[in-house]
Amino acid sequence: MRSLLSVAVLLFAAIVSAVSTTDDRLLVVADDVADTEAYGEFFEDLESRKFNIDYKTPKSEGLELFRLGERTYGHLVFLPTKVKALGPQLTPNILIDFVNAGGNILIAQSSTHPSSTSIVSFLNELGISFPVERTGLVVDHFNHDTVSASEKHDVLVLDAPTPVRAGIKPFFSGNEGAVLALPHTVGHTLGAGQLLTPILRAPRTAYSYNPKEQSEAVDPDELFGAGAQLGLVSAFQARNSARVAVLGSAEMLQDKWFAAKVAREGGKETVTANREFAKMLSGWVFQEIGVLRVNGIEHRLKGENETNPSIYRVKNEVTYSISLSEYSWDSWKPFTLPDSDALQLEFSMLSPFHRLDLHPIDATPSATVYGTSFTLPDQHGIFNFRVNYKRPFLTNVDEKRTVSVRHIAHDEWPRSFVISGAWPWISGIGATVTGFVAFCAVWVYSRPAPAKKTQ
Repeated sequence: MRSLLSVAVLLFAAIVSAVSTTDDRLLVVADDVADTEAYGEFFEDLESRKFNIDYKTPKSEGLELFRLGERTYGHLVFLPTKVKALGPQLTPNILIDFVNAGGNILIAQSSTHPSSTSIVSFLNELGISFPVERTGLVVDHFNHDTVSASEKHDVLVLDAPTPVRAGIKPFFSGNEGAVLALPHTVGHTLGAGQLLTPILRAPRTAYSYNPKEQSEAVDPDELFGAGAQLGLVSAFQARNSARVAVLGSAEMLQDKWFAAKVAREGGKETVTANREFAKMLSGWVFQEIGVLRVNGIEHRLKGENETNPSIYRVKNEVTYSISLSEYSWDSWKPFTLPDSDALQLEFSMLSPFHRLDLHPIDATPSATVYGTSFTLPDQHGIFNFRVNYKRPFLTNVDEKRTVSVRHIAHDEWPRSFVISGAWPWISGIGATVTGFVAFCAVWVYSRPAPAKKTQ
């Protein structure tokens, strides 16, 4: 009875725990705790999703990201701060260690506050660059809000992001024609790292400049960036699937912009989709969406019941299957491949001998099973069944199973009489043996003629 009660308690705890697949402890770092009141609806949404939020300033006593070698928080949110450095507990090295330990970070910037050197140095390590002067404002004279920024053009009104190429899961699933308002945006540039993915880029008519130094005239040669060079919202996913997102406009998370009415030049007023975008962005960073789980892997001889044997023979027919689930907000669902994408299996030694597409072969309410069948190569040695699936906005799947492949034993070769092409040779051998035996018999049992007697 006690064991059943314990199981019930654990199940209840799992139900009421945070919807994040990693952790429910969230730290918000701001200049003043009172500054977070402007983001009330954003943090209320996080609390409704069962996050335990702790608000601190860079100078708060007891602020630490690690204790006894373990993370004290699962996620961080950085709001714009006026301080140049964030203190000894939030140095770039500690933030790198936090990501390496599986922590997730959401960084919100604003052109009204110079970017902290700690944040800038940390992002440089990830391949994300900010202006040298740590102050840059993105303006657009064609895609600005005519209601609130008719003169300064510093409130961008942009279409919500959509997938830019096949094989990428949609990041934002808002209504068609949804727009975002980005006030006082700081632009950044992305390096060539494969772990970086732009979510929202600036339109080709936008540019970034320093309003303090270039308030009268803007020299094109001194611009930090323009057009698609500028990232407004970008994502970084480490090899351990820890996530970092950079938001150029912290103000877009504020209450007044969650349901604000904006209008482009010559267009009609429309309500922003900032609230839904903020939910999608925070949900992705805090691993509430886009999380893949491997439920099980099976490989076997085709037609046999024994699963996952450690040794095969060359030219065996084998089958391989992998069960995958995708977490979406509060439950595990079957993982469905995006259009024009493929989940592949590699059967490799030092290099792949086979690279095969895996196809859905079964499904449950919470998982999809992908599988294939193939013939092992005529090569003995140590081989790996490997599925290496890495896509933007999805956690990495890299599963490897090692097996031995032996050569054909001497008693496993087909007998010569089974092979019809060998019958002439067998007949020749038989004829030779028969002739030799007959000759020996004649020779042994034949005696020479008696010698004639001489007088």
